[in-house]
Amino acid sequence: MNALLWLLALLAVGGVAAYRQLGRLAATSALGGTLLLASISGGFPVLLALVLWLLWGAFALLLHADDWRREYVTGRVLTFYRRQLPPLSDTEREAMAAGTVWWDRELFSGQPDWDLLAGFVDAPFTPAEQAFLGGPVPQLCALLDDWRITHQDADLPAPVWKFMREQGFFGLIIPTEYGGQGFSHRTHSAVVMQLASRSVTAAITVMVPNSLGPAELLRHYGTPEQKDHYLPRLARGQDIPCFALTGPQAGSDASALPDIGVVCRGSHDGQDVLGVRLNFEKRYITLAPVATVIGLAFSLRDPDGLLAGPVERGITVLLLPADAPGVRSGERHLPLDVPFQNGPLHGENVFAPLSWIIGGEAGIGRGWEMLVSCLSEGRGISLPALSTGVAKVAARYTGAYARLREQFGVPVGRFEGVQEALARIAGNCYQMDAARSLTLYGLDHGEKPAVLTAILKYHLTERGRRVVNDAMDVQAGSGVMMGPRNFLARYYQVMPVAITVEGANILTRSLIIFGQGAVRAHPYVLDEMLAVQEQDADLAVERFDQLLLGHAGFLLGNAARSFFLGLTRGRLAQVPGDGVSGRYQQRLSWMSAAFAFSADVTMLLVGGELKRRERLSARLGDVLSELYLASAVLRHFQQQDQPPEDLPLARWALDDCLARIGTAFDGLFANYPNRALGWLLRWLVFPTGQPHHGPDDALGQQVAELLLAPGDSRDRLTDGIYLSEDPAEATGRLELALAQADAAGQVQRKLRGALKSGELAVGADEDLLAQAQAAGVLDAGEVALLGGYQELLREIIAVDAFPAGSFRRVSTTA
Repeated sequence: MNALLWLLALLAVGGVAAYRQLGRLAATSALGGTLLLASISGGFPVLLALVLWLLWGAFALLLHADDWRREYVTGRVLTFYRRQLPPLSDTEREAMAAGTVWWDRELFSGQPDWDLLAGFVDAPFTPAEQAFLGGPVPQLCALLDDWRITHQDADLPAPVWKFMREQGFFGLIIPTEYGGQGFSHRTHSAVVMQLASRSVTAAITVMVPNSLGPAELLRHYGTPEQKDHYLPRLARGQDIPCFALTGPQAGSDASALPDIGVVCRGSHDGQDVLGVRLNFEKRYITLAPVATVIGLAFSLRDPDGLLAGPVERGITVLLLPADAPGVRSGERHLPLDVPFQNGPLHGENVFAPLSWIIGGEAGIGRGWEMLVSCLSEGRGISLPALSTGVAKVAARYTGAYARLREQFGVPVGRFEGVQEALARIAGNCYQMDAARSLTLYGLDHGEKPAVLTAILKYHLTERGRRVVNDAMDVQAGSGVMMGPRNFLARYYQVMPVAITVEGANILTRSLIIFGQGAVRAHPYVLDEMLAVQEQDADLAVERFDQLLLGHAGFLLGNAARSFFLGLTRGRLAQVPGDGVSGRYQQRLSWMSAAFAFSADVTMLLVGGELKRRERLSARLGDVLSELYLASAVLRHFQQQDQPPEDLPLARWALDDCLARIGTAFDGLFANYPNRALGWLLRWLVFPTGQPHHGPDDALGQQVAELLLAPGDSRDRLTDGIYLSEDPAEATGRLELALAQADAAGQVQRKLRGALKSGELAVGADEDLLAQAQAAGVLDAGEVALLGGYQELLREIIAVDAFPAGSFRRVSTTA
């Protein structure tokens, strides 16, 4: 028994040394001192003591005999690692170097710095930004009639295009010196979000030139001449851009572009110049049918050696006028009946001078860097803004509908099943807005977080789809009958489109989030990969040795943190917060340590096969994603000064993220190729069992109630969308009726009381109200209030019906 206690003491000392990251000398001394005390006190039998001292000696030798370790351990590990890791291609190097690492590094560390997160405080909008958001944006929204855009014009009306050009909607991100607005990414997102709450077609038309179009590439990579020529034209809408990347043979795998450009000489403006001869086929290109300038990605070859360097020059991007000879455009796709301009592009024997390449000759072969760097910004702005706008519309107006629509004499929003859906709508909306806000902060402070923007694109479009599906369930028949009264169905149509663009969501989840995150955000992996590529053998061993020691300490430290935090369910974690926020910081710190440890073990076990083990990489990506969303929720709650009435929303959002983390871990361990190791990992991470079960029903009811009545929480949750109080519009009717619901309900109760007592006779509503006023049951104001409210309800409940013969049908008979 005495020996067992001393063994446990040794394990505890080792665990504490790893947990506290004491360093080589301190850890060796602590273990040696404990072993010495045990030996002196006779705690171990002689043979066991000898074995333990030999193990300690080997441990000390490994840590402190640097030359021996490098020759006999590090060198052999490096040789093995080189065999496992194939040589990095230039494209892979560019992809790894592109973008920056930000809060994702903290989540990978196992010890997130919550003080750092709290310091990410948004600056207020500038006066110019406030004026634009409060002026031209709602003015544009007022011009938009989505039913007419979809079913009559199949495009934005000409006055809308004119207004967008004149008011600078196509130059939101272009610097003021080129005639643009020079707005922040946060303002750009706010513009798209408000437009999306009114018309998805308008939102997409604005967001593409400002995030996916050539303007962003020109800002970062264009030559002075290119900037001077194109940016002013783009800012005033004189040129409408599109970006042509996707083709039939290269969708999500953009590195496999089959579109080839060959360096050659040709004629341009009557002069013989060096250029590129192109053939290309692109599809799914937004704004292609109306674009005047095309940002074109292709693979460049120089078979005749007209440029110095190799034949294969890599992915390159150029700006191609849409009216260049050989370019064919104008055809349209129809993405799920949402009529934003989208279509294919074709090029046959097109000649483009080298000066059209973005960046000129210096831009040759830099296309992949451009795409990864700049398009990742678009992932963090455009689609997240659109998805969040959609979620806010669903939260605000489906909540209102659930309060106003009654069944069995009770608002449907009081039914427990409906409240579950409303809680999911509100909670997901809160998560989405929080994650959008945190990412925009990073982008506006110079970050280009490729991993986090991939997380944002995937999870916000997926959550947006879930929100709309829940809203459709609540609204039932009113959600599926198309017409001007239906504000929801267009979103139901468009969300699958958002899911597919800027990288298909399945591949984003399975391959990109963790696959790229494990290399970029991990504190050691990228440096180890680069050390392996070092040509100087001695320098490679020296660098790899230091990284290997650090990585081993990192792995053991997170193993200890996972276990000890798991025993206390996070309570050992030292965090700056207190109360509810502090407790969630502790739980997330535990999950961060568990993630870092599990990721290291998985990479060590599976190695290069991990990218093909999508059930493992996807679930690790899910954990990283939910950690990011939960971090964003904590920050969002703190940014809004932690209003007590919003606490149910924040708690629901955090509990939901934690439950998803637990589910992802369960799936990870269940799919481990070594089941015993999977079981051991589960025990180390969750030694007291799985604690994350999601929001409970009582919390869900509190969250649902926030959507059923006007209030500050509802306003904060849905802030930034276009609000109408026009009774001629569906959303305006809902807003007006909800504002009157409580007062009208009091009058209704008086009326029912009079009916029950026999003071009034049952009749048509108008007759009943007249009787009530004549009998003194209701006064004139109450009659007017209830009558107006009932009229609004009739309009809200009504769905569109169209005259017979108004739908065109194609005869199938000869």
